[in-house]
Amino acid sequence: MRAGRITTARRPRGVFIATGIGAGLVVLIALGLFLPLVGFLAGTTASTAGLIPFPALSVTLVTLVGAVVVAGLLLLALTRRRTGFAIVWVVLAVVVALAVTVFPLVAVASGSAERASDVVPILGELWSRLTGQA
Repeated sequence: MRAGRITTARRPRGVFIATGIGAGLVVLIALGLFLPLVGFLAGTTASTAGLIPFPALSVTLVTLVGAVVVAGLLLLALTRRRTGFAIVWVVLAVVVALAVTVFPLVAVASGSAERASDVVPILGELWSRLTGQA
């Protein structure tokens, strides 16, 4: 091969298989885990008249950023020349998809714990008023 010549080596079949499996897993995570979880949490927030907070803006932003990162990682996997490197990028894409899926649950649990810490002093004050211990 002469210097300066552009090579167009074909990618191994394993790169395409790994990227396809990764894309399939990401879609399964999105449709099977993320959407039902977000729907459940939003429904719970709606049915409790806002007692359980649902941070819609932060969940939306994390979802959009996560989708861009996952798409980028899968694109990186597709452009690799070696199957092993493609698998690494695919695994990272799946891990990011799982992290994006867990975020709404953590955000709602954190908001609920914060809300509960606000309620405890109010309940203590009400109890002291009812029992006459002022």
